[in-house]
Amino acid sequence: MKISITAILFMTLFFAFQSHAQHGEHEHNHEGQVVESPAASNDMENVSCEDTINMEVSGLVCDFCARSLEKVFLKRGDVAEIKVDLGKSSVVIAMKPGLTIDDATLTKLITDSGYNVSAIHRGCKHG
Repeated sequence: MKISITAILFMTLFFAFQSHAQHGEHEHNHEGQVVESPAASNDMENVSCEDTINMEVSGLVCDFCARSLEKVFLKRGDVAEIKVDLGKSSVVIAMKPGLTIDDATLTKLITDSGYNVSAIHRGCKHG
C-alpha cells in the first residue's frame, strides 16, 4: 500500500513539475487582454500599414486559442508576426514586406483552427 501511495505521489509531483516548467514559457491571460509573443511588440511597431492585416475572429476565449493561431501563422514564410487580442476578438497579422495572403486563405487558416472570421481589413486600423 505504501508503494502505491508513494508511486502516485511521485507521478503527481513529476507531472505537476513538467506542466509548470512548460507553462512558464509565456504570459498567462484568461481575462481577455492582449496576448502576444515577446518579440511581437517590437516587430508589430515596425510594420508598415500596407503589410498589416486586421481580422475580427469569433471563438477566441483563452490563451490556448491565441497560441494555436500563432503556431499556424508563424509556420508560414510570409508572416512576420501575429498579435491576438482576446478582449476585442481580433487578430493582427504583420506580413513580411511586399508579401500578402489572400482573404480565402486567411479565412481557411482561421476556420480550420476552429474559429470564425467576421471581417478582414487591410492596412492600419484607425479608431
